[in-house]
Amino acid sequence: MSRYLFDSGDRERKEEIVPLAERMRPTSFTEFFGQQHILGEFAPLRRLIEADRVPSIILWGPPGCGKTTIGYLIANLTKKRFVALSAVTASISDIRSIVEEAKHYPKGSTLVLIDEIHRFNKAQQGALLPHIEDGTLILVGATTENPSFEVIAPLLSRCKVYQLRKLTEEEVSSIIRNALVDSRGLRGRFSLEPDALTYICAYADGDARIAMNLLEMAASCAETENRPVISANDIKNIAQKKTLLHDKEGDYHYDLISALHKSIRGSDVDASLYYLARMLEAGEDPLYVARRLVRAAAEDIGMADPNALTVTTSAFTATHFVGMPECDCILAEAVIYLATAPKSNSVYKSYAAAADAVSQFGQLPIPLHIRNSPTKLMEELGYAKGYKYPHSFAGHIVAQRYLPPQLDGKRFYEPTDEGFEKRVKERLERIRKVLDGKSDKT
Repeated sequence: MSRYLFDSGDRERKEEIVPLAERMRPTSFTEFFGQQHILGEFAPLRRLIEADRVPSIILWGPPGCGKTTIGYLIANLTKKRFVALSAVTASISDIRSIVEEAKHYPKGSTLVLIDEIHRFNKAQQGALLPHIEDGTLILVGATTENPSFEVIAPLLSRCKVYQLRKLTEEEVSSIIRNALVDSRGLRGRFSLEPDALTYICAYADGDARIAMNLLEMAASCAETENRPVISANDIKNIAQKKTLLHDKEGDYHYDLISALHKSIRGSDVDASLYYLARMLEAGEDPLYVARRLVRAAAEDIGMADPNALTVTTSAFTATHFVGMPECDCILAEAVIYLATAPKSNSVYKSYAAAADAVSQFGQLPIPLHIRNSPTKLMEELGYAKGYKYPHSFAGHIVAQRYLPPQLDGKRFYEPTDEGFEKRVKERLERIRKVLDGKSDKT
């Protein structure tokens, strides 16, 4: 049966209605570009498709990399009954209807493609479970989000996850060149200037759908002017400003902030500025970025340069005051400061060590001599008895125990030799000797 609603005699009308990207959807492996790690010759998923032994799978990858197309390809090559759903609009009743219909056919013969499966809630995902498990349905779920977080564990355990890669510029270029000459595409009616093809590939950034849509709009413009050549200016005028891929609640959001934080930690100022720009130019909330910089200041610079915390909190305040786009330089200054500052994670490690002690030993009794004694009874019970007021002693430090006896001698904070912290380390060594009664000088 034809993939289209129209026969070959109505091709021009079909082209007006069916988008180029849909018309050019591959129907065989030879027409599919990219994802060779799973669909190349002898690759695992391809072998399963060719043997008609495809299990329920989840295809995880960036937009426009071929997830939905693989679902159609599996259905076409295995000749299974095929039902396509979008999780944006589908409901549990839709799933039930598909299941009831599938029960009239042999098990394993109905393939259900669910696009954007991460948008299904837990109940909707759960409704699929028994029917996948008993073979009534074979699921192909497509998602741009990490399935570890967005797909419920029981469903995830019943599916094989394949991670797809962003298409390379060469792969996008091949897709565009094929669309220019294919009988389902532009049929050789137009040619692209070399710079135009380069611009399409760069603009698409691995998203074949964006590239095809841009080509189709440019071809329409050229056709209205009766021109057979699509120029780079045609593409640029249609594309305008690039909308960067960035989901504030998805993987891109967390991947970018992780990259920024780790670049700062690694003292790579150039990478740090790059990821800052990626986030801000894509529309990330600048206050979110500023808050993460405050955290980085304490976690990764810490006592090596205590001023880092002051710089970042000031940057947060200034960002809140001026907003975007003016705050870009403010955040850039903070990023440069953090990336080039000496590094120490002693603050982070010391708190973690103290928290571990709390977890291990529980609520240990506080030594009586450092407890408060606001009442006569408490004083009689020994509260504050024997407490030595440090300001009454030389150097304002005196030999005295503050930790519970069970933690006597425990060291949570171990300073490094980096930056300002080297001075702190020298002073702390003297302080600890006094506290331990081994010296009376700080």
